[in-house]
Amino acid sequence: MVNVLTMYMPLLRGLLKLVGVRPQAVEIEPGTVLRFWIPSDDQTTSNASKKPNKPAVVFVHGFELDGILTWQFQVLALARDYAVYVPDLLFFGESITDRTERKVVFQAECVAKGLKKLGVEKCTLVGMSYGGMVGFKMAEMYPDLVESMVVSCTAMVMTESISRACLKRIGFSSWPEYLMPDAVKGVKEMLRIATYKLPWLPDFVHRSILEVMFGNRKERLELLDELIVSDKDFTVPHFTQKIHLLWGRDDIIFNMEEACNLKE
Repeated sequence: MVNVLTMYMPLLRGLLKLVGVRPQAVEIEPGTVLRFWIPSDDQTTSNASKKPNKPAVVFVHGFELDGILTWQFQVLALARDYAVYVPDLLFFGESITDRTERKVVFQAECVAKGLKKLGVEKCTLVGMSYGGMVGFKMAEMYPDLVESMVVSCTAMVMTESISRACLKRIGFSSWPEYLMPDAVKGVKEMLRIATYKLPWLPDFVHRSILEVMFGNRKERLELLDELIVSDKDFTVPHFTQKIHLLWGRDDIIFNMEEACNLKE
């Protein structure tokens, strides 16, 4: 059977082209390349000086899907009024590295360097789940780049205590068990937990997601191995940015208690 995501991507590319968004591979350093979706009138520093004059918004995806599949509806809605940038984090989509580094801080460094290569000087960053953690690290490390944030279903850092509480709520013993399914049943459960009122989807859609979205399995598992931080090793950074928490009242992964703790 034909993979429905493989069939859908050319259609999505066409829709994005109509609203002025295109893919761009950005070499961060030799051996490390991030794919971004960027404004079609964006010019990289290597060939022009023109920059979009609309405010820049950067959308950073979670661990389930790549950037444009996660944020496609937001991009289609906002591209007319904002310069929208959507990176694929390392080992998602077409972003790769030959480095062995797997920590969140390396993802943050790569996204920030990629944005600077694309001429982005200031942005609002929108991060969900794993992407929110990358966003918080970017805001800490690059306050001149990230001037404000919107985050959802996330934590500042995945500490041991937060991890235990989240896994207990969703009924899994580890993040790889939940986030790296190896069968259609696991994809269904992952999407059911992560999505509010998920509509019915036939099995071939879940199978397509499994086939397309879970390559780089070894490297993704390594990312999850480096995700959790000891409580005693975490100190809350001082943020200068405006940070808006946008939360689902029925979120069971990062519930409202986690949101209130994050606000405090």
